[in-house]
Amino acid sequence: MTLRSRIATFVDSAMVRDFVIGVIVFNAILLGMETSDLLMARFGGLIVALDTICLAIFVAEIALKLVAHGPRFFRNGWNVFDFFIVGIALVPAAQGFSVLRALRILRVLRVLSVSPSLRRVVEGFLTALPGMASVFLLMTLIFYVGAVMATKLFGDAFPEWFGDLGRSAYSLFQIMTLESWSMGIVRPVMEVYPYAWAFFVPFIMVTTFAVVNLIVGLIVNSMQDAHSAEEGERTGAYRDEVLTRLEAIEARLREREHGAPSPDRER
Repeated sequence: MTLRSRIATFVDSAMVRDFVIGVIVFNAILLGMETSDLLMARFGGLIVALDTICLAIFVAEIALKLVAHGPRFFRNGWNVFDFFIVGIALVPAAQGFSVLRALRILRVLRVLSVSPSLRRVVEGFLTALPGMASVFLLMTLIFYVGAVMATKLFGDAFPEWFGDLGRSAYSLFQIMTLESWSMGIVRPVMEVYPYAWAFFVPFIMVTTFAVVNLIVGLIVNSMQDAHSAEEGERTGAYRDEVLTRLEAIEARLREREHGAPSPDRER
C-alpha cells in the first residue's frame, strides 16, 4: 500500500469524517459566540484561538485530501465547496474582505452529506427545481399582470403601496403571504374603492392557494421519488448480496459433491 493510498484510507475513514463534522459544528458555535459583545469581552482571546485551531484543522483536512486524491478531489461537489469556503477564510482581513470570513458558517451544511433524511430533502428539492422554474415563471407573469393592474387602479389614491410597479409587486407579495393583508392593505383600499375585493380575492386564490401549493406538491413528489429511488437501490444491493451468497453456497456444495469419495473406492 502506497503512502497516498494510506492517506486516502485515513482521511476518508468514518472516524475522521465524524471528527471533522464535529469540528464544523463546534466552529459554527464559535462563530455564533463571536456575535456577542459580552462573550467577546470576556473570552474573546479564547474564542479567537479556538477558531484559529478549527481553521487549521480544516486546512489540514483539505491538504490531506488533495494529496490523497489529486485532481479527483475537485470532482466531488462537497470537496469544491469546502475548498472555496476554506479559501475565503484564509483571505486577509484587510481591504474590506473581513466580512467574507463569516461564510465559514456555511461549512455546517456538510452535515447534509451524512444524514440520509436531510440528503433526501436536498435531493428532492434539487429534482423539483426544473418544475419549480416553470411555476416561478407562471408566478412572475401573474405578479406582473397584477402589479400593472394594481398600479393603474389604486396608484393614485395609495401611492405608498401601489405608486409604481415595484411597490405594487411588493404589496402583492405581502398580500400573497397573508401578512396583514386584510386590515393592513385591502380594507383601507376598499374604503376608497368598494369593489377592490374583486381584484384581491381572485389574486389570493390563484397565488396563495393554487400556485404556492403547486410548488409544495412538486417538492413533496420529488422527495417521494428520491426516497423510492433510494429504497430501490437498497433493495437491489440487498438482492445482489443474497444472490452472491447463494452462488457461493452452491459452489461449495458442488465442490463437496465432486470431492466426496465414491462407495466403490471406500470398499
